[in-house]
Amino acid sequence: MNPKTDIQHLDHIKLLVDTFYDKVRQDTSLAPLFNERIQDRWPAHLAKMYAFWQTVLLEDHSYFGSPFAPHANMPVDKNHFDQWMHLFKQTVDELFSGPIADEAKWRAGKMAQMFQIKIAHIRKTGFKNIL
Repeated sequence: MNPKTDIQHLDHIKLLVDTFYDKVRQDTSLAPLFNERIQDRWPAHLAKMYAFWQTVLLEDHSYFGSPFAPHANMPVDKNHFDQWMHLFKQTVDELFSGPIADEAKWRAGKMAQMFQIKIAHIRKTGFKNIL
């Protein structure tokens, strides 16, 4: 058996993103949310996720945008974020091992926390200037 490598280049990012979103698209709690929002635009969404994670993990600045805004009004709660994190960590651990893989899990966790805080704030106050 080959030992797992760390996330090192764009092909690794694509493998991570594709494998993760395959799981999301089959998950009973997440698939309906993502499929309703993304519909037939999965190739464009995946390309955006490749660029996002390539920027975050490999410091190859190919993503330009605001990752929170598309999620601001989604009907999600803590359970959705917990499942998203479970699948993300599971995917990283299945495919990779090393400091960048650990960074991916840490960054995803921080992003999930921040998204939850912002969504709660918007729901509580109606203030959307934090997009």
